[in-house]
Amino acid sequence: MSLLLASLTACGGPSAADTARAEVQRVLDRRAAAVLHHDPAAHAATGTRAPYANLKSVPLTAWSYRLTGLHRSGATATAQAELRYRVTGYDKAPVTAGRTLTLSTGADGKWYVDSDRPGRKSAQQLWDQGPVSVVHGRRSLVLGVGQSTATLRRYADLADRAVPAVSEAWGTDWSRRVMLLVPGSLQGMAGLLGSPASHYRGIAAVTTGETGGTGSAPADRVIVNPDAYGTLGPLGGQVVLTHETTHVATRAHTNSATPLWLSEGYADWVGYRRTGRTPAQAAPELQHAVSDGNVPAALPTDQDFGFTGDPARLAQAYESGWMACRMIAAHWGAHGLDAFYRAVGAHPRREGAVEEALRDILGTTLEQFTERWREYLRNQLG
Repeated sequence: MSLLLASLTACGGPSAADTARAEVQRVLDRRAAAVLHHDPAAHAATGTRAPYANLKSVPLTAWSYRLTGLHRSGATATAQAELRYRVTGYDKAPVTAGRTLTLSTGADGKWYVDSDRPGRKSAQQLWDQGPVSVVHGRRSLVLGVGQSTATLRRYADLADRAVPAVSEAWGTDWSRRVMLLVPGSLQGMAGLLGSPASHYRGIAAVTTGETGGTGSAPADRVIVNPDAYGTLGPLGGQVVLTHETTHVATRAHTNSATPLWLSEGYADWVGYRRTGRTPAQAAPELQHAVSDGNVPAALPTDQDFGFTGDPARLAQAYESGWMACRMIAAHWGAHGLDAFYRAVGAHPRREGAVEEALRDILGTTLEQFTERWREYLRNQLG
């Protein structure tokens, strides 16, 4: 064999590893197409029926896998992949999720998927927890696991009322739709958020979204804790969903420059806006402190909003933010509160964002604003 022929023989063809990667990617592409085309037979032909059986009712516009890693050991392999999907009518860009898939070769020598689960350090998707039920509202989509259709319908009705309430306060420059995920328990909520359940005990719902550097909000979801939400009365349940829907509406104007006292306070202001609840009724922890002469010296920090801290401290942080936004609306008008929120979110960084918006929009300083807020607490809650 000549030297030239030997070189061509050694370098001319793909390696076994490259061949396996290409074959596995093709299997994942076929699975994705089967999901999008609602073809259970085609999906089953690629291996395990999971997760198709659980997500078949979810309305999807996009679903794809991108293989990011493959470790082969003989006739078995473990694949790392990036799942990208979009829920029809609600996601402006794909949600991304890390997945770990195990595969094996069949008698025909082809690769088949044996399991598909969340990747390391990746949160669960709702269909990882069981069959997903779907309820469509007029302005909402509710996806649930372990919940009756009647229960999901009640959530949809509350969400349908929340959307116009938020638009009345914030305006219509948002999608004016909201998606709710309702798992079967607190543990299920924690799984969707990729955090310990202890972080969310007593928290009725949270809003999570994938936000890019452009301020876009392609994938907001309101995730409900059914254990805590079930303890709320009709008014409390409506306030919570209106609060969370406000986060969806304001997402494009909320970034690292926005302090939590403003984002959470504004969401509470919208939530309580038409309820007739007084400060004493809606801010009991803060009223107790003020009545005892312990008026907060400063607006709450982001750390005060940590779910793992003292519940009373957490409640005071939310109530303090709400009272600050309530004061702005009372003194500068709802339009002033709206303009202030947007101005803070337009700032490129946290440093100076609040101070500049206070100066430019409300004509005051942080020191003057804080003192006015402390006096407002004394007058309203003392």
